[in-house]
Amino acid sequence: MPDPAPAVKRRRRGVAARGVETDLGRTRRARRMLRALEEAFPHVYCELDFTNPLELSVATILSAQCTDKRVNEVTPALFARYRTAADYAGADREELEEFIRPTGFYRNKARSIQGLGAALVERYDGEVPQRLEDLVTLPGFGRKTANVVLGNAFGIPGLPVDTHFIRLVNRWKWTEATDAVRIEREVSRMLPRASWTDASHRIIFHGRRVCHARTAACGACVLADDCPSAGEAGPLEPVAAARLVAGPERDHLLELVGLGDQA
Repeated sequence: MPDPAPAVKRRRRGVAARGVETDLGRTRRARRMLRALEEAFPHVYCELDFTNPLELSVATILSAQCTDKRVNEVTPALFARYRTAADYAGADREELEEFIRPTGFYRNKARSIQGLGAALVERYDGEVPQRLEDLVTLPGFGRKTANVVLGNAFGIPGLPVDTHFIRLVNRWKWTEATDAVRIEREVSRMLPRASWTDASHRIIFHGRRVCHARTAACGACVLADDCPSAGEAGPLEPVAAARLVAGPERDHLLELVGLGDQA
């Protein structure tokens, strides 16, 4: 099987030879990478379990400094106990804390969730609003949480920026910003608005499956030809890289880069 590493190295040399990338060139590269991610992850979804906007709001607050898997272990009992914004507003604080203790920082999260319930009752008749400018005023909400709720509960395009997202778009040189709000603004200009919610999911999926924080699977990555960090973030050697690819899409991801025999 041919080693894809030389092609990746050629592309990286070409990027360096062109010097500073223009805004148009960066946008074209970003959209090309997004198309590759669409092929890599055709079916993406919010990995937090929920059935309505209030549940997603609470789950997203709980996901801070916690894995989605752990949140999903906690929320079935929580959602059965507290069904409405008024239920959260009137909750016994110690009882609420015990429900969410496994997610960490449970006292602060309980305060935010109870405050969220009260704010929804007082200002929005107990319903989660559908405007970004309203959502970001709620306890426990920032732009990331607001965009998660807009995109996944209401189908309104939003671009949630989490730690995976920040790490990857910086590796890809889509932006040099480190501030989440500025990153959201710059990346949203490059991608079609209709793609924002799923683009965020795909970037996060890629960060969890392929482009890991410590060692990325560069030699088994569908984005390697367009990634300025290919070979710097992880090994280019295909077999070594294939071992690093994780998740339920692993076989499909390896097939896309001609490493199906490593699945």
